[in-house]
Amino acid sequence: MLRAVNINKFSHQIGLLSRRALSSGVAGEEVDLVVIGSGPGGYVAAIKAAQLGLKTVCVEKEKTFGGTCLNVGCIPSKALLHNSHLFHTAKHEFTARGIDVTGLALNLPNLMKQKNTAVSTLTNGITYLFKQNKVTQVKGHGTITDPNHVTVTKSDKTQEIIRTKNILIATGSEVTPFPGINIDEKLVVSSTGALSLSKVPRNLILIGAGVIGVELGSVWCRLGANVTAVEFAGHVGGMGIDNEISTMFQRVLTKQGMKFKLNCKVTNAEKIGPEAVRVTMQDMKKVGKR
Repeated sequence: MLRAVNINKFSHQIGLLSRRALSSGVAGEEVDLVVIGSGPGGYVAAIKAAQLGLKTVCVEKEKTFGGTCLNVGCIPSKALLHNSHLFHTAKHEFTARGIDVTGLALNLPNLMKQKNTAVSTLTNGITYLFKQNKVTQVKGHGTITDPNHVTVTKSDKTQEIIRTKNILIATGSEVTPFPGINIDEKLVVSSTGALSLSKVPRNLILIGAGVIGVELGSVWCRLGANVTAVEFAGHVGGMGIDNEISTMFQRVLTKQGMKFKLNCKVTNAEKIGPEAVRVTMQDMKKVGKR
């Protein structure tokens, strides 16, 4: 995410540019393109630019490349979806199909390990592609100081200034905060925290039944949690989804064991114990009749 910076604050640093060297090996010279962010938009653009002959630098604030999609989005969620599907199938369908299994049990640490392996394989692949295509890698928080300079603040608080002809902003997205609800990634988790729970919760409430909510809800439902999705709209799947698909989608998830409270608004969520949260909701249909 970009943050506003007072250009005058850094004006004296630009004068030091000729004496500073990028850790990646570009010794203060001007580059053709700086890409801020290494998600599917950023890393693909950086590689293509390098292939077309542009001297390209990619700035990433996280420890690994790949952005939300590869690290805490599409890839880990699909790994969990696939493996939870296999577990659910073995537990509920094998016997009916003539396959007897004894001692079937969930090993959550190993399931998470496999997810992490899938993620690291792909993020390491981006690092390899950057090296192969001569994309310079710089780790740190990128700030656009002016139209031709990007200041990178590293984890040790030191800064680098990159002089560039062009800047591509590919910073991606962040979890939207929910008013009045504190996300601690332990009891109250975002979609990121839901990818790495240390144990299967007995009860899980989803605030929102959009594609991300029901995707992760389906994972934990298959693994044994009692999952209830609370959705402000009157259907599942988020805005813009086809009504017929939404109805069929809800039917499949209900068959798996998920419960839904549609046309309901979550008004509060408060901790009432070391492992419990009380969620307050409002039936919008009843509100509309007043």
